[in-house]
Amino acid sequence: MDQTGVTAQTAKTPWGLAAPVAPACSLADVMSEQLARQLDEENNTFPELTDPAADLFLSAEASDTTSDLMLAQMLQMQYDREFDDQLRREEKKFNGDSKVSISFENYRMVHPYEDSDSSEDEVDWQDTRDDPYRAEKPHTTPRKGFVGKGKNITTKHDEETCGRKNTARMDNFAPEVHVGDGLGMDLKLSNQVFNSLKQHCYSEQRRSARLHEKKEHSTTEQAVDPRTRLLMYKMVNAGVLENINGCISTGKESVVFHADGGSLKEQPVPEEVVLKVFKTTLNEFKNRDRYIKDDYRFKDRFSKLNPRKVIRLWAEKEMHNLGRMKKAGISCPDVVLLKKHVLVMSFIGRDQVPAPKLKDVTLGDQDMTTAYQQVLHMMQQLYQTCNLVHADLSEYNMLWHEGKVWLIDVSQSVEPTHPHGLEFLFRDCRNVSTFFQKQGVAEVMNVYELFNAVTGLNISVSGDEAEFMAEIVALEKRNEDHVQRRGKKTFPVAAENDDPPLKPDEDD
Repeated sequence: MDQTGVTAQTAKTPWGLAAPVAPACSLADVMSEQLARQLDEENNTFPELTDPAADLFLSAEASDTTSDLMLAQMLQMQYDREFDDQLRREEKKFNGDSKVSISFENYRMVHPYEDSDSSEDEVDWQDTRDDPYRAEKPHTTPRKGFVGKGKNITTKHDEETCGRKNTARMDNFAPEVHVGDGLGMDLKLSNQVFNSLKQHCYSEQRRSARLHEKKEHSTTEQAVDPRTRLLMYKMVNAGVLENINGCISTGKESVVFHADGGSLKEQPVPEEVVLKVFKTTLNEFKNRDRYIKDDYRFKDRFSKLNPRKVIRLWAEKEMHNLGRMKKAGISCPDVVLLKKHVLVMSFIGRDQVPAPKLKDVTLGDQDMTTAYQQVLHMMQQLYQTCNLVHADLSEYNMLWHEGKVWLIDVSQSVEPTHPHGLEFLFRDCRNVSTFFQKQGVAEVMNVYELFNAVTGLNISVSGDEAEFMAEIVALEKRNEDHVQRRGKKTFPVAAENDDPPLKPDEDD
């Protein structure tokens, strides 16, 4: 068999049919001139296309790269673009989300027109120096007050000029006032609208400042304002207090803190004391002045005080009342120190645990009867010896400690010559009588008998509360007329000189 035919056959393999092999050419066919001319004609049938633009680009690139100046300018342009990109990032980081922002456009190296091939994801840069949509600045009026001549005179009161000026002045409003963005708009605000916006902005600033000041300078529940905190720090630094442990009670008029006593030159300080911080806000106890302005001890001073200084007078009032009660032998806290609206007193309790209120303690029949007799005796002493009416006596203001009843919260206590003193006493008698009757004390007197037992007035009891109150109001009226006519009190009063003296504050 011919060798050519053998090689031309398809070879079989285990992986399938193999690709057909091209037939072999002899050396004579390869050397044939006729075959060469045939191949040459086939190649000339499809001539090669040339790109003149590519040649031009290659020639231009070759010419550019041969100039050192052009290479330096291209490198400088690339460096400037990188510098501007860094500048954009710094500006974005510095401004953040603030409404008022700064611009670094004066430090740019590349003009925005030359930097048109920057990527789309970069920060958009607005060159306001050549911005065609930028709002025009209002023209300033010369000193003479007008511009132009003849019929074309424009004064400073021109409506359009004033409107543009008012629009420009809105940029001077506070940052929290959102005035909008009038870019590219010829806005004109009349004087009436601008003045209304200006007044509203000023009112909002004052309101926010007032709310902030009220929050910072008012004593709220379980918290103190910076001024009160400074007073407490001064007491610790002076050695009057060792440390302040925390809040133990809150009420409508004050916040009470427990502290460890230190030392004082004038008098010994108990191991455990309380700081009664009177609240400097009148929101919860708005009728304080009812107990002060009609009290003859503080009437002249009250008329000259502002509402904030009334709180100091309130603390001073409790100090004087506690001094009277202590001299009469009534169980009450001892006064240690008074500083503005902070009153330091002895602690009624033990080991940082305050004594329970009479409404919370569970007593037997004998102890409850003893407590009633003690309260009756203290009310008589308070009225007849101390010349005071508690004016807020109830089971909430009486503590049970060491088998005795202790009276607290006497800042609202007034003298019987107060225009409403007997009414306050009648209310105290009702509270005491009602509480002990609920506790099952057999010998409790009713409110009318208790009132007569405390005052010794022996007002006739007919069972009608309206008639009884009418008799009390008539007594108050006669006493008030007598005091105003004579200029002195009807009932004997303990000497005020015996009360703890008050030294004026250094910063008052």
